[in-house]
Amino acid sequence: MENHAFPFKAVIFDMDGVIVDTEKFYFDTLAGLFDAAGIDVPREALCSAVGASYQDFRKNLVSWYALGGEHISEDEGLARYNAWEAKHEPDYAALLNPGVAETIAELKRRGIRVALASSSPMSNIREVLAACGLSDAFEFLTSGEQFRQSKPNPEIYLYTLELLGLPADVCCCIEDSVPGIAAGKAAGLTVFAKREDRFGFSQGEADRIIDSARRTRGSIARAKSCTARCVVALGWPRLAG
Repeated sequence: MENHAFPFKAVIFDMDGVIVDTEKFYFDTLAGLFDAAGIDVPREALCSAVGASYQDFRKNLVSWYALGGEHISEDEGLARYNAWEAKHEPDYAALLNPGVAETIAELKRRGIRVALASSSPMSNIREVLAACGLSDAFEFLTSGEQFRQSKPNPEIYLYTLELLGLPADVCCCIEDSVPGIAAGKAAGLTVFAKREDRFGFSQGEADRIIDSARRTRGSIARAKSCTARCVVALGWPRLAG
């Protein structure tokens, strides 16, 4: 494996879809909820909601129930979703993406600071990290619920940069969804996207899409900067397993 100096002082991780493979779980949970209610929510609508902020998630529930003629509040929609999810609780440890813990540990060993910025509520962030043995992995945790609007609004990343005390040009973020990629780019970060092909959206706005270890190493020589090579050297491709 080639040894390249890592060009960033900090890496900011998204959580859902990056740390844990929860996007498909949430997609299937939503589909099951509305199937059970006899409401036909188009797959395209469910796919477009992948990576949505907590605020938009609540609004989506209201609009999707309206498709079935039910006009409910955001709180009622969330209560129904939570009741359904309670019957289908995720095993977050089983959903931990391969190589995550090792990559974070190696970054820290090399003196690279790591933070997490997720649109999920802080209670969920802490629950996921605890289940995965990562409660103390990150220097800072930022939740989208702390802001009026989360991703694609860049405020979540701008705030995390403020906590780190670092400018965007010496940091990168790792994302998977369209809102997350847009937020990172708007904040001025270099954005790596963990490849996601299951929901039909484009990750083309990211600076680099990280695929499997084998295929990524094959593209290293074609990279115009050392950024992708450095991430590969730290084992990031294992996250795309």
